Amino acid sequence: MTGSSVASGAGLAVCLAVSAFIATPAFAQEGCEPVLRHPVKVEAWVSKRYEGNLPAVRKALGAMGNTRVALWVYPAENPSRVVAIGRCVPAYIARHVLRSSLEYGVGAASLVHQGFISDYWVGLGTSVFAEDSQQKISAEDLKRLLDENLDTLEFQALYRELSRQDEKVQAFGLTLDNPKRMRE
Repeated sequence: MTGSSVASGAGLAVCLAVSAFIATPAFAQEGCEPVLRHPVKVEAWVSKRYEGNLPAVRKALGAMGNTRVALWVYPAENPSRVVAIGRCVPAYIARHVLRSSLEYGVGAASLVHQGFISDYWVGLGTSVFAEDSQQKISAEDLKRLLDENLDTLEFQALYRELSRQDEKVQAFGLTLDNPKRMRE
């Protein structure tokens, strides 16, 4: 083999490695499949004032594609303001669902730790998680999550930071270890 053919072979290997890196979707995290192969399940509890418009709400929540949407009407006027976003949900889908939740009377006041939920699942207005598995967020925190400049890795890192559970909780007049705390 001549020196130029070795160099061109090495150049080809570098080109292939770079193109494989570029072709890898930005949302790919370790152990996460692309949403084309594993769609995101969106489950939302919406205010009863939208009961007559469920098809439109379903269409709006699923507008980004690569999702399966299930809706339930919350029995009271306003559903809980708890949001859960799995670790493999791409940022563009998560942001779209968060924006839609604001439009349909759900919003976000607490985030559920990802250790309690499926990797490809989003829950809006859910009330199935204990308070100790959640973390309250501010309007400013929600604004940070909605930042279009965040790629999926940055969005997911911010979500994990904002949903970090308290180590200690108040119960029965005592300060105790959080029984629902997931180990990082």
